Amino acid sequence: MGFIRSRLESFRHAFRGWVHVLRTQKNVWIHGAIALIVFLLGLWVGLPPRDWAVIILTAALVFTAEFINTSIEAVVDLASPDKHPLAKIGKDVGAAAVLVSAIAAILIGLLLLGPPIWAKIVSVVERCVEFIET
Repeated sequence: MGFIRSRLESFRHAFRGWVHVLRTQKNVWIHGAIALIVFLLGLWVGLPPRDWAVIILTAALVFTAEFINTSIEAVVDLASPDKHPLAKIGKDVGAAAVLVSAIAAILIGLLLLGPPIWAKIVSVVERCVEFIET
């Protein structure tokens, strides 16, 4: 198999894995919806490029953790189809990795989006007060 053909085959496997996660993991859809909201808020407040880089890396971290967790769950189910304390630990630790990345994403989102959203809210309130006073 040639180099280019093997690279294309690697991409095919990766996309097949991506589709599997989208079809089987409900939390990925939740992460996707939240990421979309964050991206739209970032456009609304006009985030600078460096903040976009952090937002994109943070979203990638959450999705990567979810993908790795799905992989861990599949391998554990293959290796230990019966319930086993170590299998539970493996799955729980994988889920904890997703939780840690999601908490980090929330904090980063609040740090980057909080101040400009607050400024927009204050601006709207000030305009409303000025309108009412006139």
